[in-house]
Amino acid sequence: MTSPLRLGIAGLGTVGIGVVRILRSQAALLEARTGRPLQLVAVSARSRDKDRGVPLNSYAWEDDPVALATRDDVDVYVELMGGTDGPAKASTEAAIAAGKHVVTANKAMLAVHGQALAETAEAAGISLRYEAAVAGGIPVIKALTEGLAGNQITRIVGVMNGSCNYILTRMESSGLSYADIFAEADGLGYLEADPQLDVGGIDAAHKLAILSSIAFGTQVNFDGIDLEGIERVSIDDIRHAGDMGYKIKLLGVAQKTGRGLEQRMMPCLVPDTSPFGQLQGGTNMVALEGDAVEQIVLRGPGAGEGPTASAVMGDICDIARGQRLPVFGQPATSLEAATPARSVLPAPHYLRMALHDKPGALAKIATVLGEAGVSIDRMRQYGHDDATAPVLIVTHKCTRSALDTAIAAMGQTGVLASDPVVLRIEDI
Repeated sequence: MTSPLRLGIAGLGTVGIGVVRILRSQAALLEARTGRPLQLVAVSARSRDKDRGVPLNSYAWEDDPVALATRDDVDVYVELMGGTDGPAKASTEAAIAAGKHVVTANKAMLAVHGQALAETAEAAGISLRYEAAVAGGIPVIKALTEGLAGNQITRIVGVMNGSCNYILTRMESSGLSYADIFAEADGLGYLEADPQLDVGGIDAAHKLAILSSIAFGTQVNFDGIDLEGIERVSIDDIRHAGDMGYKIKLLGVAQKTGRGLEQRMMPCLVPDTSPFGQLQGGTNMVALEGDAVEQIVLRGPGAGEGPTASAVMGDICDIARGQRLPVFGQPATSLEAATPARSVLPAPHYLRMALHDKPGALAKIATVLGEAGVSIDRMRQYGHDDATAPVLIVTHKCTRSALDTAIAAMGQTGVLASDPVVLRIEDI
């Protein structure tokens, strides 16, 4: 009989328990598909006594995840604790040093330490797999490293944080403010313990950095991402976008040009008839563009017990079958250091601002835009109180650098009552 593949799981939260459930309920199917039994032998978590809804007394318990990662009877260490550093990184490094394969859902750790971990794992002949780290149940890592291996990838576009997409679509459907829907999402448990990871775009940017590395053959460069969250998107922005035929999404875009690697994660307007414009709730979507395949769009649940555990199990099954791939699709030592670059391609932009209600205020803003080479496509002024007047401007295509020059100059006019909100309009 073929020897079992022995697993140790660190982290028994939503995803960890989801993996345990699949191992228990689908044992025969998993063995049929991999050619060997998959056996959970040991687990680790912060609390031993917590009722997790699944019997765990048949598995060895380790209080220290490093001890779990180095057990003699563990072949694959499954890290589902999360965190950039701390126990997650220490135990992953210990597992690799001990000759154990690693499966993780930890996008933060990979976005910051992925290059070093990849070099160490590949030098040791160890698999480091992480399908669950990006877009939950969507097999986007496998698509890039395997299905699209014959393509020169030209662009990645994605909505990769379900919590942000929930907030934005719920604001639209309810007509409630960002603060109201943020509180609702938090109460439903949709946000991380540190909500800034979600609404600040950090979680999604971690994922974009990983995808960029695979797609463009570069070292993971999270610090090179042009990053902006959704905190300043108001219900008025949602309504104005809808009036013009757009939806607002936290959109990640990455592409490699002669200037370097462009990576941005920020709220953008997208056509409401596009696949991204129609994306609702916590669903994720990633579009991959290549020279041979042109464009494929992957859509599915971006989080949750079942979808994320499904991605973890896919990696475990590949290891059980003996499949070995470089961590980021090609040898880590061949990955180039990415030169961060800001997009120079012109695009239309949406601007919302409040002006002091003074004669000539709007004319001053129009003059500043014109002097920076930014032409106005549409302009609307809305009903106002005694002190300020809300103004909406949509520009013709312009570079962000020209727009930044104009915005800096606006601050010197004395007519701005608040900093402008600027959203790029993406034609996708």
